[in-house]
Amino acid sequence: MSILWQGLALGLSVAAPVGPIGLLCIRRTLAQGRLYGLLSGLGAATADAIYGTIAALGLTALTSFLLHQQDWIRVAGGVFLCYLAYKTLIAKPESAEGQGQSPASGRWMAYLSTLLLTLTNPMTIISFAGMFAGFSRASSGTSDALLLVAGVFAGSALWWLALASAVGAFKKRLSARWLRGLNIGSGLILLIFGITIIGGTAAELA
Repeated sequence: MSILWQGLALGLSVAAPVGPIGLLCIRRTLAQGRLYGLLSGLGAATADAIYGTIAALGLTALTSFLLHQQDWIRVAGGVFLCYLAYKTLIAKPESAEGQGQSPASGRWMAYLSTLLLTLTNPMTIISFAGMFAGFSRASSGTSDALLLVAGVFAGSALWWLALASAVGAFKKRLSARWLRGLNIGSGLILLIFGITIIGGTAAELA
């Protein structure tokens, strides 16, 4: 059980810093409801678990390939982030109010978009490898490694659940005008993130 608790602590520490994913989770919670915010967070938690598994199992060949291609993967992530920024900027708060009437495809897209966006940062593997090394484990077997990753996913999921629940409490207090302003502000910030990623990566490749 100590390994699981270590994973929970690690998952919370990875998920807590606010970035593009956190911003998407907050914006979707306010615009579309807690479920969309939670699904957005779970997409990121799944990506963390995937990279955590690669690091914990020591899959060096796959790690090497992902890190070797990380520049192009990051560019793809930056382009995708700019696309999400565009979708956020043109979103109409009025159509987002009926959160219970949205199709299942919309909920899947909320999950898949953050899953793919989080996967565009292969350096996460290195971060996990370093953090895993700092935690003591009863043994170095595969079962312990997978249990640690399960804890990471659970810790990350708990953070996104708490964030979506806390932000969702303020949803009813916001008018359509405020939500429109939130879309514009969130979209611009996401666009800045995307352009920064693309520009920084292009400078490294030059």
